[in-house]
Amino acid sequence: MRCFTILFFFSAIVVVALASNVEEVISQVVEIHRLRPQTGSAGYTVPQLDCLSWRLAVETNNLQNWKLVPKECTNYVGHYMLGKQYRRDCEYVAKQAIEYAKTLKLGGDGKDVWVFDIDETTLSNSPYYARSDVAFGAIAYNNTKFSAWLAEGKAPAIPSILGVYKTVLSLGIKPVFITGTRENFKQVRIVNLKKVGYSNWAALILKGENDSGSAVQFKSSKRTELVKAGYRIVGNIGDQWTDLIGENVGARTFKVPDPMYYIS
Repeated sequence: MRCFTILFFFSAIVVVALASNVEEVISQVVEIHRLRPQTGSAGYTVPQLDCLSWRLAVETNNLQNWKLVPKECTNYVGHYMLGKQYRRDCEYVAKQAIEYAKTLKLGGDGKDVWVFDIDETTLSNSPYYARSDVAFGAIAYNNTKFSAWLAEGKAPAIPSILGVYKTVLSLGIKPVFITGTRENFKQVRIVNLKKVGYSNWAALILKGENDSGSAVQFKSSKRTELVKAGYRIVGNIGDQWTDLIGENVGARTFKVPDPMYYIS
């Protein structure tokens, strides 16, 4: 009887210990589960669509040729673009670009250039895309409305990319702007760029009447012209993959986040 009592007592201790371990394991599983993203930005639940995963697919170019931001992700994209995360993401890209630029050994002949895109790279169109009739890219692009916004020349600088511009300029690297904006907006773009801090550049290349084909073809051809003129593209930064692929992309490319539209 005494042996039975001791055995029962020992078994009870084992059960309690096992229960304690199981409880600890369950607790750990719950904590891991809580880390899984279940909602969009600012707590907006998105049934059957994870907007964070959608944005990751966009930024990595795994999702291509998309036309609109999913309506379910309008709030998510809006909160991202106007919130801290977008600024932090741009700052991180800029930090890498600046660190890279400082390691470069330049030719010393004034032929080292850094290519900058304009829209959503050096200048931000967020004030336009935040409008209710644009909805951060969830409503179809309207060329008339966007052209009217461009004509105002009020696009603010993206501060972190302005920092990249100032750094490369101070290092003796010449900035070159290549944009898909049409040539008839050249003067307003010059005024806008200078107003927000982009004071000088080696070239400002816009899309002319005779420029046709895709964005990749246009930007590739303009970079190729630079190379044939003897320039060395040491860096290239843009928000679209079409800024960063094709011919003569440069020694290194940097992608600025942009989940609002896709240019093919």
